[in-house]
Amino acid sequence: MPVPVPRQRAIPAVESGQAQAAPIVGGPSKEETVRNEATTAENRNNTAHDHGAQRTALAATPADGVHQGVSTTGVSATGVSTTSVSAAGVSTTSVSATGVSATGVSTAHTTLTLLLIEDDPTAAPIVHDLLDADGRPIRVRTARNLTEAERLLTHDVHCILLDLALPAPGRAGGSDDELAVLRHVLELAPRHAVLALTASGDAERGAEAVRVGAQDYLYKDELDGRLLSRAIRYAVERKRSDTAERRLAEGKLRAQENARLERGLLPTPLLEGSPLRFAARYRPGRSRALLGGDFYDTVRTPDGTVHAMIGDVCGHGPDEAALGVELRIAWRALTLAGLCGDELLNTLQQVLEHERDDDEIFATLCTVDIAPDGRRAGLCLAGHPAPLIARPDRPARLLPYDNNGPALGLLPGARWPRTQVELGAEWSLMLYTDGLIEGRIGEGRERLGQDGMVEMIRRQRSEGLSGEALLRAAVNEVRELNGGELTDDVALVLLDRVPAPLP
Repeated sequence: MPVPVPRQRAIPAVESGQAQAAPIVGGPSKEETVRNEATTAENRNNTAHDHGAQRTALAATPADGVHQGVSTTGVSATGVSTTSVSAAGVSTTSVSATGVSATGVSTAHTTLTLLLIEDDPTAAPIVHDLLDADGRPIRVRTARNLTEAERLLTHDVHCILLDLALPAPGRAGGSDDELAVLRHVLELAPRHAVLALTASGDAERGAEAVRVGAQDYLYKDELDGRLLSRAIRYAVERKRSDTAERRLAEGKLRAQENARLERGLLPTPLLEGSPLRFAARYRPGRSRALLGGDFYDTVRTPDGTVHAMIGDVCGHGPDEAALGVELRIAWRALTLAGLCGDELLNTLQQVLEHERDDDEIFATLCTVDIAPDGRRAGLCLAGHPAPLIARPDRPARLLPYDNNGPALGLLPGARWPRTQVELGAEWSLMLYTDGLIEGRIGEGRERLGQDGMVEMIRRQRSEGLSGEALLRAAVNEVRELNGGELTDDVALVLLDRVPAPLP
């Protein structure tokens, strides 16, 4: 795959040598400058050799008259690059292996860049020997105002040194807000570390600057190279740490909100006054999700009929989960309004057709309406596997599924016949989604299937399991047979009718 060519940025006048840089306070002599440049070149060559880089020397005559010198490119496995310009006009592009700053630029092996915003460069408290933690020079850019600073604020700037005495744009010199310029810079560069410069002894203003958002404050006439270098490194690392902590806190808050939302979307059965016992088990296929495309609900209407439903929207993402919730809520509303059987499923199909994002999205559904005496039930299947019924006097089996209609959303104008089934005096009825029966058995391609599921439930009931314990054991065993986590959503609903003891 070709390596993308980085877009060239305009080299600031101070860096390119066209403009006079801020005067050096206590800087090295001319001989030391030559020696430093030679050392920098040697370090650069060593770095390129260590990374196994391919170095290409290019001779060019720039149209703007700025001498660009020799370009050296180094590429590592990470593919993250930064650009540095030395005083001699040599451009170096290198790649860092580790350490990402708040601006998204690697700092472990990247030369730090400082942007000084100061309206009087001749009075700028910048010294030449600014060094990073590895002893490499820190690059300095100078802006006389905020307009120029905005132009120089490229992605490779790590820290901003701001004179708080500068006037903010659009504000008079006598503005009541002494930190207006700082607030403007923080809005302009929210991801960059900011150091505030203030007059000596004005600690109150400096502390207020930190409270507003600066990483630290410094006194103008008390700076030296060692102090400023340390302050820059500290500000960059603190900003990076603050950004990481904020993102972590935002991620945790978002996860908590999603969890509360998903828990709130799970149904609360409305069975007040019914002798039936209810249990449910839900396990989404999505990692770290609480809700998938499966959905279920149970309600009791005023005439004493208990209605139960379970369904499955094709797919496993959040859109499918949202659609499943919509169908469940629509089913509850329609059921409480008195609809049942084919009329209810036809209306649900219309809801699905209006709410789905793709015409190929469909949903399977199983509905059961249990008579007030608990001995009979009506069953409607829309492309969904038939429920399992177990009685004390006979082994567990599947209810009839000969009249299984198409899934919702597949055939316009489809019909779903209602089948009458006899339940008996004492029974357990389990509704489930296909995630329970489509898990594999061992390392082969064979799946559990409905027959395997029936045998599993028979055995677990013979061991005395019932209610939530039965559902939990069923899901756990299916996972073990699959050899790990199931990829599909699993939902189970269990309704039990146990006759009241004789007085």
